[in-house]
Amino acid sequence: MTASHVRWFMNDRFGMFVHWGLYAIPARGEWVRSLEKMSVAEYQPFFEEFNPVKYDAKKWARTAKEAGMKYAVMTAKHHDGFCLFDSKLTDYKATNTPAGRDLIREYIEAFREEGLRVGLYYSIIDWHHQDYPHFGDKIHPMRDNESYRDHRGEFERYLTYMHGQVKELLTNYGTIDVMWFDFSYDDMIGEKWKSSELVRMMRSIQPDIVIDNRLGGNMKASEPEIYAGDFMSPEQLLPPEGVVNEAGEPLSWESCITLNDHWGYCASDTNYKSPQTVIRGLVECVSKGGNLLLNVGPNAKGEIPRQSVDILNEVGKWMDANGASVYGCGPCKLAKPEWGRYTQRGNLIYAHIYDRGMGPINFRGLQGKIKRARLLADGSEIKVETPWNAWEYPEDAFISFSSASLPDEINTVVELELSEEI
Repeated sequence: MTASHVRWFMNDRFGMFVHWGLYAIPARGEWVRSLEKMSVAEYQPFFEEFNPVKYDAKKWARTAKEAGMKYAVMTAKHHDGFCLFDSKLTDYKATNTPAGRDLIREYIEAFREEGLRVGLYYSIIDWHHQDYPHFGDKIHPMRDNESYRDHRGEFERYLTYMHGQVKELLTNYGTIDVMWFDFSYDDMIGEKWKSSELVRMMRSIQPDIVIDNRLGGNMKASEPEIYAGDFMSPEQLLPPEGVVNEAGEPLSWESCITLNDHWGYCASDTNYKSPQTVIRGLVECVSKGGNLLLNVGPNAKGEIPRQSVDILNEVGKWMDANGASVYGCGPCKLAKPEWGRYTQRGNLIYAHIYDRGMGPINFRGLQGKIKRARLLADGSEIKVETPWNAWEYPEDAFISFSSASLPDEINTVVELELSEEI
């Protein structure tokens, strides 16, 4: 049973992820400081020159809305510790760079203006803070630097800082719909972050906020921890089937996926997914009861790369015609068909047809159950009839296309209205 405050999330199905920060300047991905073991001093020039002169949050919001996205999640702070918001707890923030502005506030206001729900990504890891573990940590840039062997931070002081920043984010910007934490690892998990205390504080400020599962709890347990989260967050993969708990009950989930191979801007990465891949991936998520959070990584000037915008525009055209097969839909009780996938909402089944195949399209087990069929894109009627050569399949319904090709080769959607819900 989906909790009431999560229902909108599982209804909207499609969101935009935005990874953006100082790492857009070196343009080698968001992990550049860790991978290249850069010191604070080596990373500092990017702070001193950060000035995204073409950042237009309203333009980003229009791009998301036109793509058919219903919500967004943006990096308020990534692992490098740089804050895009005007935190009172640090000087390491956008307002102290040449940008001189609270970039998160602009994002929130612009996306709300377009009618989109807003979420914030916050890394519980911090490579800039002096009290975060350095030497010997699994991923800290100074993990192997002998000069930090005797470095001893006060982790409790870091936790006070981290909790304080979360409180700022949930206090200073109005309603925040999603808090997307990243991430627990090794022994840095669960109560190491004082997660129960953190979540209680969050719920006291914003009771209906939707929280991911990356503080380290076990959502699948019969009695999940208070910090276990509201949804599972598989990364860079689509689960082979719907996500369930130990009792076999479906859980809310969202796959986060990049448009190319990086989260943050990487100038050399042109391995972009096609609009077809994105559309079919979104449908696959919905058919298994999940969401798709699709990432864009804006460049140092604050622009979403043209390749990303072009892909999102094509996705948006399909969503404009076929969004009813995504929003508010979930898994169908029918088995996955060989020609594509099903999604369902009430007594409406949406047949997502990818493969024209030979002969008529077979809807297994639906003979006599379909009240009417329509091509979702334009509402035109499609006849449901049993061909002369299908007498051996009395339980199945069929439709035929006059052309050897599909009306939409990316994904042709046929809306089947059933006489009663299955």
